[in-house]
Amino acid sequence: MSKDSILGANKIVAFVHITDWARARAFYEDVLGLRLVEEEKPFALVFDANGIMLRVTPGGEHKPASGTVLGWEVESIERTVEQLTSAGVEFLRYPGLNDSDPLGIWTSPSGARIAWFHDPDGNVLSLTQF
Repeated sequence: MSKDSILGANKIVAFVHITDWARARAFYEDVLGLRLVEEEKPFALVFDANGIMLRVTPGGEHKPASGTVLGWEVESIERTVEQLTSAGVEFLRYPGLNDSDPLGIWTSPSGARIAWFHDPDGNVLSLTQF
């Protein structure tokens, strides 16, 4: 077996740590529009993220990672930012990076366009239009 085939053909399962079950459920289900598959109280809220299992897991003290923990590839970043903004999401602005764009979208050297926001527990999430 080559090392490239160890996990390359398997689906990924994504995890995000939260502190408040109800607040996280409302955000991921109602604001982001992910389909709740199962509530495995007290272990995880299980969402379908377009065929990827997202396990939103509570557990004690939480210190968010300094970088992005989840991201979505979107067809129109402007439209998605506007939809999320109208749902109450505030987009992050990084000085010198995306602070001059009216929607907070950064264009990377490759041409990808990216915007970042927090979930209710301070986890950094992103949108990317390639």
